[in-house]
Amino acid sequence: MEFETITYDVQDRVGRLHFDRPEGANAVSPTFARELREAMLQIHYDDSVKSVAVTAEGKVFCAGGDLKLFHAWGDQMARHAHDMLIDFHAAIHMMNHTPKPFIAGVRGAAGGAGMSLMSAFDLVVSGESAKYTMAYTRAGVTPDGTSSYFVTRHIGLRRMLDLTLTNRVLSAEEAESWGLVNRVAADDDVDTATVELATSLAQGATSALGEAKRVVYNGIDATLETAGEFEAAMITKAMASADGLEGVAAFVEKRAPDFE
Repeated sequence: MEFETITYDVQDRVGRLHFDRPEGANAVSPTFARELREAMLQIHYDDSVKSVAVTAEGKVFCAGGDLKLFHAWGDQMARHAHDMLIDFHAAIHMMNHTPKPFIAGVRGAAGGAGMSLMSAFDLVVSGESAKYTMAYTRAGVTPDGTSSYFVTRHIGLRRMLDLTLTNRVLSAEEAESWGLVNRVAADDDVDTATVELATSLAQGATSALGEAKRVVYNGIDATLETAGEFEAAMITKAMASADGLEGVAAFVEKRAPDFE
């Protein structure tokens, strides 16, 4: 399928999704939201894809919502934005519920909806000069893109309120220390590091990785008892699988595992 704002292909079991509207700072628009949702559906149902690397063309990962377009909508802005957010949020929900690791490589900046989107990835590689800001209230609006769920869980309520109310800008170093990103790389190495990380995961016990992702996200809101029961069900399921049997055998026999 041909896209206007993104490109997507599969190499070495890695889905490579690339934001490709640098002239518009890869901002979120109805077209972008719709295409992101379509790409997530492809990834979800493609069994050949074991992990996903998401990068961006140009100097900015994603500058947030396309405010110039929103302004052009005039008094119909809220209605059009509502329709756009159906696709945008659906794409994020699909990414979260797909049992495959998604890795974002952020160069330049992630602001507003771009920061919300970035926070929904399982892992984030940040460029050393990247900047992060919520920016919503600066434009007279409130957070969206599921940032109230993901960012708050990554950094905590007090820090989330700080970012939301003051529009504080975080450096890559601060974002890493706060737990908003996983690792920092040289700006020129971000795309390569992101793909390499996704490739290494795609070569591992991919069924276990996907189920482990489910276990971790399930535990966020579960009670202690529910989390424990779910963990027990999932680990015994993994133990009964070919990869589980092979992984344990390889560990005991002190050799590299040969996962299916």
